[in-house]
Amino acid sequence: MKGHEYYLLDVFTNRAFSGNPLAVFPNAEGIDTSTMQAIANELNLSETVFVGRASSPERFPIRIYTPTMELPFAGHPVVGTAHLLAALDMAKRDCPLTLEADVGPLVVGYEKDLARFTAAAPIAIQSSTLNSLTATELLGLKEGEVVGEPVLASCGLPYHLIELDSLEALACAQPSPRVWSEWVSPSGYAQIYLYVIDKTAGQEGVLRSRMFSTEGGVREDSATGSAAAALAGYLAMAMPCPGLWRWEIHQGIEMGRPSQIFVEAERTEDSETLIRIAGQAVVIGSGTLHPGSANPR
Repeated sequence: MKGHEYYLLDVFTNRAFSGNPLAVFPNAEGIDTSTMQAIANELNLSETVFVGRASSPERFPIRIYTPTMELPFAGHPVVGTAHLLAALDMAKRDCPLTLEADVGPLVVGYEKDLARFTAAAPIAIQSSTLNSLTATELLGLKEGEVVGEPVLASCGLPYHLIELDSLEALACAQPSPRVWSEWVSPSGYAQIYLYVIDKTAGQEGVLRSRMFSTEGGVREDSATGSAAAALAGYLAMAMPCPGLWRWEIHQGIEMGRPSQIFVEAERTEDSETLIRIAGQAVVIGSGTLHPGSANPR
């Protein structure tokens, strides 16, 4: 039977069964939109990527799906797809790779065991529908554990960014569906990203994070590159002068799927900000789907 070959990867990690799982169909030419969505729902991973035929050397169109919708941009699908295309010799590690997503072209470079891409959309920052009090209530935390006021930031996919004061507060955070429907849902952006400056890491620039969304109910994600990009852009814009900053973000600890995201933001004199996301990935399996098959009677 003719089927569609796919690969399973764990992304933003260098070992199996950690990081963020991803399915990639490297030869998805001919799969229609409704079938792509049905496949993503069947696999039930946070994201599934469909790679079209190369439009030119080292340039591939991609479409990214969650189990319920198509996304214009997501970070771990870009990193994972880049690693897989190189592993399959569909891309060369010594040449830039361009993945054409709905948000725009994403240029990926390889550096040792990392794939690094530049965000296609500029950082956009606006007020969040949450404030420090409602964010505290949302997360079930104590007064003072939310630092400052939340903001809404995006590099193609918006997140409510909420800074917490400690790793203990981060571990205890548990979003309330009731408060979520009252304060997050009206914004139209159903993703929150919690972060803490990790003072226990022994080095500067280390952050810990958690991401929650309402994809099929309030759920947690183990590694979120698009959120890391939004956070890096926001932190860079808050700096008093132009420059280049680097952060190492650890996510998924509380889920038992530790991940490591490398992010940098470069702010120029005219306030233009370039944001780059990098990470490792490992291929852990492969398979074939036969969506047109039927069970014999």
